[in-house]
Amino acid sequence: MPHKKAHLPQKICLVCNRPFSWRKKWEKVWDDVKYCSDRCRNNRNKSNQATS
Repeated sequence: MPHKKAHLPQKICLVCNRPFSWRKKWEKVWDDVKYCSDRCRNNRNKSNQATS
């Protein structure tokens, strides 16, 4: 029997540029999810200032 979580959708985090996979808690808001973690979400403005 194959692993059930082998084909989960992925996105790239806008802050750290790392891939992250779909989570059950993001089921209803997956289209709105942009960051892989609270840490990246909290640091989003710092990364924007560094690139400006």
